[in-house]
Amino acid sequence: MIGTGGKISKKAGLPPGTLIHIGEKKDEKTRITIIEYDESSFREREVSSLDKYSPPDDKSLMTWINIDGIHNLDVIEKTGALFNLHPLTLEDIVNTEQFPKMEDYGEYLFIVLKMLSYEDKKDSIDIEQVSLCLGSGFLISFQESGKDQIFSPIRERIRNGKGRIRKMGMDYLAYSVIDAIVDHYFSILEKLGERLETLEDKVVENPEQKIINNIHQLKRQLINVRRSIWPLREVLNIMGRGDSALITNSTHPYLRDVYDHTIRIIETIEAFRDILAGILDIYLSNISNRINAVMKVLTIIATIFMPLTFMAGIYGMNFKYMPELEWRLGYPLILFVMTAISISMLIYFRRKKWL
Repeated sequence: MIGTGGKISKKAGLPPGTLIHIGEKKDEKTRITIIEYDESSFREREVSSLDKYSPPDDKSLMTWINIDGIHNLDVIEKTGALFNLHPLTLEDIVNTEQFPKMEDYGEYLFIVLKMLSYEDKKDSIDIEQVSLCLGSGFLISFQESGKDQIFSPIRERIRNGKGRIRKMGMDYLAYSVIDAIVDHYFSILEKLGERLETLEDKVVENPEQKIINNIHQLKRQLINVRRSIWPLREVLNIMGRGDSALITNSTHPYLRDVYDHTIRIIETIEAFRDILAGILDIYLSNISNRINAVMKVLTIIATIFMPLTFMAGIYGMNFKYMPELEWRLGYPLILFVMTAISISMLIYFRRKKWL
């Protein structure tokens, strides 16, 4: 059963394995790229569908099929039938709300990752799901849109025969794809680090009201990034232990290296969250200090005017017998007294360093 939709609630009540696209609605045409290679040969082509495709008879050839656009459920279903993928695997591929995970189906490994890209104009982070099916002699990668060319260096190494990629198995290619995604996380962290430094400078120099919105926006982005990367640690740990026969011993050190990178990234994210919490504290402290400074000035002004108001209140009473009202110098004298009181209080406040 195949359906379309954008919300996970539309799957309620449907049987397991039902294909419903959960995620942002796409109109782009699905692109399918097929790369077949071994140590001495290479072939690359782009096809519109897998109807006429069949795996190569030469078992020494390794096949990498990359599908850009999982919204085309017909392509996903035909791919699953061609490589005998489990219905639950296909269901998870089209559901972009998955967390990073790995599932061992015996004949293949199913791996889910999150690919991040930074939008400079919007200062936002786009999260795209990448699903990998690693089998004996094949690797199938599924991307939501394929707009990011993170895998281009890998394709270039395969075309030119550089490095180990054409000399090793499909597990090394899967490692290369995962490594490219994880390495791209560092560029995202650099952007976030620059924004943190800018926010910190603004908070210290001029804590405007709009800064609090920027702080909360960055906080949400860090939470989303952490949710996208944190489970990957366990995935790489399992892959690096060597529990699956599809991953050779020669690839384990490389996977452990990616695992170390992931730990560094997670620690950096945690450090960024602490820094952001500190920036928020600085902002609130600066706002509080500003309020206290204003309140101090108002309090000093009110304190100065309290005795003046008291004197004005006394001589504003309408009693008939008030001897000071008949004095010729009464008015200038009371003004002099009020001025003297004000000056005396200002001098006192200055000595106390309240001003």
